[in-house]
Amino acid sequence: MTILTVDFGSTFTKGALIAADGSVLATASTPTTGSGGSGERRDVLDGYRVLRTLLDAPEDVEVHACSSAGGGLRLAVVGYERTVTAEAGHRVGLSAGAKVVHVAHGRLTTSDVAGLRHTRPDIILLVGGTDGGNSDVLLHNAARLGAGAVGGRGRHAVPIVLAGNREARAEATGVLEAAGRPVIHAENVLPEIGVIAPESARHAIREAFLRHVIGGKGLSRDAAFARMVEAATPDAVLRGVEVVAETRADGDVLVVDIGGATTDVYSVISPEGEDASLRKDVVAPLWHARTVEGDLGMRWNAEHVVEAAESEHLLGGVADAEALRSYAAHVHERPGSLPADDVERRLDLELARLAALIAVRRHARPAQPTESPRPLANVTTLIGSGGVLRHTDEAGRGLVLDAVLGDHAGGWKVPRSATGAVDAAYLLYAVGLLDGHDPALARVVAAQLG
Repeated sequence: MTILTVDFGSTFTKGALIAADGSVLATASTPTTGSGGSGERRDVLDGYRVLRTLLDAPEDVEVHACSSAGGGLRLAVVGYERTVTAEAGHRVGLSAGAKVVHVAHGRLTTSDVAGLRHTRPDIILLVGGTDGGNSDVLLHNAARLGAGAVGGRGRHAVPIVLAGNREARAEATGVLEAAGRPVIHAENVLPEIGVIAPESARHAIREAFLRHVIGGKGLSRDAAFARMVEAATPDAVLRGVEVVAETRADGDVLVVDIGGATTDVYSVISPEGEDASLRKDVVAPLWHARTVEGDLGMRWNAEHVVEAAESEHLLGGVADAEALRSYAAHVHERPGSLPADDVERRLDLELARLAALIAVRRHARPAQPTESPRPLANVTTLIGSGGVLRHTDEAGRGLVLDAVLGDHAGGWKVPRSATGAVDAAYLLYAVGLLDGHDPALARVVAAQLG
């Protein structure tokens, strides 16, 4: 059976045709929607149909898909304390493939609910209290969310993933359901201080995404789209990174994905020594983690990359900082533009280098002054992803990845011995999707990366 893996993106839809033995037969990408001219309604399956033709996919091909179309999965987190349960919920939301658009903590006020509503979340992750600990804030916030018009009522209501103090779960559920809010249960993300338990909430967020979000965004008139999609794209990518780490027993894996709007960083770490035995942090680290830098993008946020580089004192190493500023302003205004000549290609790679450096620094540094940095010294494989890396040569890829591996002044412990590779065929998401159906096949595909 031939398998087609598909990633529905907001701009491009990507696909890989994979044989039963795991060999990659072909890959392709195409604009996600049609031109939309003459009043034509755009549909995310426009690009999918073109993609099947480009790949010459057989009629009976087995399809597995993920999606970040329509802005991906927008998640709001409501917790008890900013540095405890709210922070734990934030980390879990990122690991579930969400774009965390809002974090609230403490007892929600009318103003807080209005602020949350303004961010237009697809899902709300409601957390608070360790198991057997404080339940008052969780119950207060459940009542506020039940009364507040966040995302409408009935079938338009924003689903709530309830992952707080288990002893308050039944009462909080009753409050929310009485107000007509769809509720999906998960185990507490912070069952005790210093322990973070992401898997149950990740599963619940994925369930809410598939049940309520994919079919509710109006991305396609065809129910086939909702039937195809199995995960949010970043969720599939993180699972793909986990599989790569499992197949490469020589060390940890770090991935930097440089996109047009954000730069995402993933790391899968096997803690050892003090990192494995001690819980020094109030919220323990996730050893399989993702961070999203919403201000670091190659197009929509190009100017912010330059601003962040200036804050990090990195512009001194740029040959022509003013030319870079001008180029960043140009592509920010024209996000669909591609480099037109060698000068613009050099500037594009400089933007990518800076975005990658800053994003990895933020991923590696402690989230709070009292916490520990992320232990990345044992990373042996750095994988770069994103169109800018897929469409440049080895020298261009080396410029970006070597900068990360040599960032000794970045305030984090760089890998002691690591090599760089690029997901040139864009297979990480495919590995993640395949792992849910045929783990052995997923590992065969993972071995072909880089």
